[in-house]
Amino acid sequence: MTPKQSNLIVRTLTGIVFLAAMIGGIVYSPQSLAILFTIITVLAVHEFCDIVSEREDVEINPLICSVSGAYLFLAFFGYCSGWTPTPAVFIPYLISIVYLLISELYLQRESPINNWAYTMMSQMYVALPFALIPVLAFMTDPAHPQELHYRWIFPLSVFIFLWTSDTGAYCFGSLFGKHRLFERISPKKSWEGSIGGTAVSLGAACVLAYYDQSLTLPQWLGFAFVVVAFGTWGDLVESLLKRQLGIKDSGNILPGHGGMLDRFDSSLLAIPAAVVYLYTLSIF
Repeated sequence: MTPKQSNLIVRTLTGIVFLAAMIGGIVYSPQSLAILFTIITVLAVHEFCDIVSEREDVEINPLICSVSGAYLFLAFFGYCSGWTPTPAVFIPYLISIVYLLISELYLQRESPINNWAYTMMSQMYVALPFALIPVLAFMTDPAHPQELHYRWIFPLSVFIFLWTSDTGAYCFGSLFGKHRLFERISPKKSWEGSIGGTAVSLGAACVLAYYDQSLTLPQWLGFAFVVVAFGTWGDLVESLLKRQLGIKDSGNILPGHGGMLDRFDSSLLAIPAAVVYLYTLSIF
């Protein structure tokens, strides 16, 4: 077996396990979603802290940043699910942010401004988008405004649109890609691949509209388009980050697929965009 074939097998097996964990964790129950994305948040924030700390002028605390990010997700989950309905659940998170800012006054590090900037970026860029997943997952019944329902279809659909877009972009880009989408940052991406990926995601939206009438067909199509558009920007943002840091992959926790940020880069902008879109439709 050649190294290329071996890498393909490892990549395929990792992809199957990843998809099973994602789909199963989201669909099975609210609790499984909470466990899944708490773990993902911790790993992604910690990975972000590790890669930016490779810079000589950056020293941030990955443990505190990771725990803070996990708490932010759980606070959103508790608040959106109605398990901890009081906004006071966010106070410990605010305290942790204040601590991370004040601590630089006493640590006497070389570049406190860089430390503050990357620390806040770990929360705004990585932790907050994952924390918004419960906003997608829980909705009220118009007939019974006090009752919350777990609708896994919305968070899952975000990832379905991103996965189908990636697959379509790869296939169409490989076959027809000639015009570079953003050559300065990501030389391999093409307009043909991007358009093809969007078309495949719109097809997935049609399938979802057939099986789930929570949204009309035009609304599902709009949902897919928004997710894919912002997912593409999310991918480019992470590519720009890696170029700035001089790295190829954000990590190696997923054999054959790189790091957590490599797998979730698109969703870091797509999830907030999805929340804004659905709120605009007055779904919640």
